Amino acid sequence: MNAPWQPLLEWWFGKAESSREVAADKGKLWFGKRDSQDLEARTRFGGQVEQALTGGLTDWAQCPEGWLALVLLLDQLPRMIFRDSPKAFSGDIRAQALVAQGIAADFDRQLRPIQRVFIYLVFEHSEHLAAQNEGVSRYIDLLAQQPEADRALFTDYLDFAERHQKVIARFGRFPHRNAVLGRESTAEELAFLSKPGSRF
Repeated sequence: MNAPWQPLLEWWFGKAESSREVAADKGKLWFGKRDSQDLEARTRFGGQVEQALTGGLTDWAQCPEGWLALVLLLDQLPRMIFRDSPKAFSGDIRAQALVAQGIAADFDRQLRPIQRVFIYLVFEHSEHLAAQNEGVSRYIDLLAQQPEADRALFTDYLDFAERHQKVIARFGRFPHRNAVLGRESTAEELAFLSKPGSRF
């Protein structure tokens, strides 16, 4: 009998073996913005996302794969299901606490490298510089552990983490979230948002 989190992990990571193959197969799901993907996330996993957001499914966090799936339900899927609304970020605080607990239990090191990317992405989504610094450190370590064939892929993940870190170091928040969260942008933030690559 499959674990209850297995369908989500199969949808998110597919069945390929190498990190490069998984990223090639699933990169558009992870980092693309497509209405059809958002709808599929809502249709297939919306119920589980709501459970996670209201404090449920805590038993999933008793093993590394279940922990990973619960982190996805709190951090990644709300950004798809509730895109362009404040609820997109509503699981972040719980995801951050969950990641801290799992890392303390060494769960992250029991996952495949490509899976660990989405654990450390929780740090990258934080508007706190200490979390950003932690994320960059984790991606540096992860890159150092990769075979030569995968280094370009994980270098890209580190590059994105460093870009997020620089934004938080400069502004203390992500300016591209201001409109959705009802925050007034400063003149400096508006100037930044007018530049390419400012909206991750």
